[in-house]
Amino acid sequence: MKALRYLAVTVAALAMGACGNKKSYDAQGTFEATEITLSSEINGRVLSFPIQEGDMVRKGEKLVQIDTIQLYLSMLQLEKSSSSVRYNRPDINKQIGSLREQIRQQKRELIRFEALLKDGAATRKQVDDLKSSVSILEGQLQAMLSSLNNSVGSIDEQSSAIDIQVAQIADKIDKCNIKAPVNGTILAKYAEEGEFASIGMPLLKMANLQNIILRAYVTSAQLAKLKIGDKVKVTADFGGDEKIDYDGVISWISSKSEFTPKNILTDDDRESSVYAMKINVKNDGRIKIGTYGTVCF
Repeated sequence: MKALRYLAVTVAALAMGACGNKKSYDAQGTFEATEITLSSEINGRVLSFPIQEGDMVRKGEKLVQIDTIQLYLSMLQLEKSSSSVRYNRPDINKQIGSLREQIRQQKRELIRFEALLKDGAATRKQVDDLKSSVSILEGQLQAMLSSLNNSVGSIDEQSSAIDIQVAQIADKIDKCNIKAPVNGTILAKYAEEGEFASIGMPLLKMANLQNIILRAYVTSAQLAKLKIGDKVKVTADFGGDEKIDYDGVISWISSKSEFTPKNILTDDDRESSVYAMKINVKNDGRIKIGTYGTVCF
């Protein structure tokens, strides 16, 4: 009799379900993932697109190669133009070298004639003429320096502008190599090798299915007992009797209510509005986007 009584209690407990009420769950919903659509940022022909739907890729892995020939040729042309502009940049020291030497010679002569003037071997006019000559040469030097500096500044600005254009082309070439922004799974391909891709054209959609999200709905009464960071038990329903439990963590709770979705049952069917919440679940590879799931608090 004791054995029969124990068996009856056990069956009743199982019938009550994991959440300890007439239902086996407190909330339900479907699994989703953060989907990323990668689009072309360049106009060009798709040269390589080796991945297939369902492939798992790692962050930084090259997924699509778009033709870069015209961009590469444009960059070479700009680099040649930059070299030509820099070649015309004047060497200031060489340009003013002879004039500085003339000034030094005139100053030496001025010193010599000032000494001769003291000895009465030279005239004041000769000394004044040398001073005037030094002053004129120094004025010419300043004018030449100003002109050369302006010329150098203008050439440097032209060279910098071309270098910026080269960097822009290099950036476009880099964008021709479309890489995975995160670890994930390819969900859909929208182009094939040989097709022409235009700016903004979607090429593929991917998502990180290793960290999947159950979007569930709770009533206001349930919401009062929940907060972000709470650990919950999530059950993925694969159809029939195949159900698998996972550990989950509440990562987001909506700040406003919404009408209860038609495919969602609540603990109190009289509730006309519910609050959406997201529960992060570590996926073992079996949960797919759209899989039905329940949660116990």
